[in-house]
Amino acid sequence: MKNKGNLSEQRLAHAWEELQELADQGIALPPESNRLAFADPEFLLRRETRSIRLQIEMLKPELELERRQIDHTVVVYGSARVPSPEFAAQAIAAAERTGDAASLTQAERWRRGAASYEAARQFGRLVAEYSVGKPRQSHVYICTGGGPGIMEAANRGASEMGEPTIGLNITLPHEQQSNPYVTPDLNFKFHYFALRKMHFMVRAVALVVFPGGFGTLDELFEVMTLVQTRKSAQVPIVLYDSAYWKKLLNLELLAEEGMISPEDLNLLTYVDTPEDAWREIRDFYLAKCSDPKKVAVANGPCLVFNSHEPA
Repeated sequence: MKNKGNLSEQRLAHAWEELQELADQGIALPPESNRLAFADPEFLLRRETRSIRLQIEMLKPELELERRQIDHTVVVYGSARVPSPEFAAQAIAAAERTGDAASLTQAERWRRGAASYEAARQFGRLVAEYSVGKPRQSHVYICTGGGPGIMEAANRGASEMGEPTIGLNITLPHEQQSNPYVTPDLNFKFHYFALRKMHFMVRAVALVVFPGGFGTLDELFEVMTLVQTRKSAQVPIVLYDSAYWKKLLNLELLAEEGMISPEDLNLLTYVDTPEDAWREIRDFYLAKCSDPKKVAVANGPCLVFNSHEPA
């Protein structure tokens, strides 16, 4: 049989170099029909090639995550509008100096938001502390939407412990910038919300949802529906700040009216400390891994906890 050589070797025409050379020289692209199809941006952006864009938007992060041997994530959702404690302290001090009623009301919101930020940061640290030195099959990574607020806080906590962190950003009319705590080569950008949501779920062993708005609610209900309908295996869905969520959501009404089954209420757990959020995830997997039947059907690893780790 003829030797095929190195199968990883670049064998396609140097399409990127050709495009770059044209751009550097200020030369217009050649006629559309004369371009290589995969090196033709106008062709790839046509309505008829949407299915190709969907496919490659799924594939690009998949290849990099597989290259980095990242199999399991803890996904953190929450508001992009929550300030860091550093920003909140300055804003609160300014509001108190002016004494303006509206500014003081906003300052109190920032105070509450900063507390959520710090909790998400601490949660990120707890996940990272567990994962440091763990083998691939029991290593978990913080994954967020990559933006500011709660997302930044969770990425920040894990990054401060020296762990890589993942950001799945999205293009928006008002551009959402990636936060600086996402590992650069794990900082992905999406056009399609659907593909972004799929990547959130495909490696998730748990989801922790901090206070947020429409986007956070959209992500939360998407996950609950996938788990309820068995499209995704059951994973811990933890809502942080029970007062916020119980004021916002009256899921018991859905059960009372027969819109959901009473057992569907068990899909969610409410917590009020980062330690309790991590404990819920730990307990779920400790129970799962003690039952071989559950191990066989459930998504995610048997997380290996050392006896000296805090409960």
